[in-house]
Amino acid sequence: MLDHLGLSVSDYRKSKSFFEGALAPLGYALVMEFGGTTAGLGAAGKPDFWISQGKAGGPVHVAFSTSSRATVDAFYKAALAAGGRDNGRPGLRPEYHPSYYGAFVLDPDGNNVEAVCHQPA
Repeated sequence: MLDHLGLSVSDYRKSKSFFEGALAPLGYALVMEFGGTTAGLGAAGKPDFWISQGKAGGPVHVAFSTSSRATVDAFYKAALAAGGRDNGRPGLRPEYHPSYYGAFVLDPDGNNVEAVCHQPA
């Protein structure tokens, strides 16, 4: 079981703004910040997604789970509005399983950020 995940980002302020906007529909907000170079975002006061200024590595894939398809749609719109780039519009991905509904957006460093709902319609 994962407790938290951290990414190095090349432009802390740009990435912080992106993730605050993109993850807001999922109930995420800034929970902690240290020295203007590290931020912990999370839901219900628990920071489980961290970003820190540093040398961004190769692109990674991060998926956030939600219980509704409407929230996946809202994530996608918010992520694009926050400066993300489309990497897969919201929709079913039956190659994963019949109820897999996801959307994919690239963050400022090219990481593939996803919101997914596993519930049937």
